[in-house]
Amino acid sequence: MKNQNILAIDTCTEVCSVSLYTQGETVSRFVKDVTKSSGLILPLCDEVFAQTGLSVADLDAIVYTKGPGAFTGVRMCVSVVQGMSLAFDIPTKGFSTLEVLGVGAAKKYKSNKIAVALDARMSEVYWGVYEQGVLMSERLAKPAEVDTLSDEFIGVGTGWGAYKDALMKKTGVSHYTPDFYPKSQNLIDLYLNQKPTCSDELPLPTYLRNNVAQKSLK
Repeated sequence: MKNQNILAIDTCTEVCSVSLYTQGETVSRFVKDVTKSSGLILPLCDEVFAQTGLSVADLDAIVYTKGPGAFTGVRMCVSVVQGMSLAFDIPTKGFSTLEVLGVGAAKKYKSNKIAVALDARMSEVYWGVYEQGVLMSERLAKPAEVDTLSDEFIGVGTGWGAYKDALMKKTGVSHYTPDFYPKSQNLIDLYLNQKPTCSDELPLPTYLRNNVAQKSLK
């Protein structure tokens, strides 16, 4: 697996990032604070391919964030992966946005206890508890209905900026970073460390909010 060429794509939140792993090295691009940053995904892919001298046809696998997150960003990410996968018969593997955030935060803060909250609008958060290297839970919840944790946990994600008081009161967490975002290189880490099996099935998104998911299928 270490000798594979792996493309990683994330556009599920306010940021857009792409990483290409080849010959044991990772080349990455990360864009933030740009209107409709998910629309930059193909140019960023072109940049990492140009830097490494590879093309889509050289890929052994594509890994991606499948949601939850911003509706347009999730759709964009999955659509790009679908197109590449179908055109070149490349196996894929999707990971939860919350797990990617958890992995990144655990690595940065050297903690095995991460409380992930993404602002889902409508006074709700996409909530996940990442503990001991595993995403223990993933759901849509009101800030006052998330898990009761402890001050050992570190909170990350935009939900901590939007609903910090309610989340702190319910969880017992006092240390948090709202402007913490998923990065595609963490997808590479997940893929290499967990050694998951790629799938030939069509990549699909994860929304968590039923009414949005139902509309997207019509």
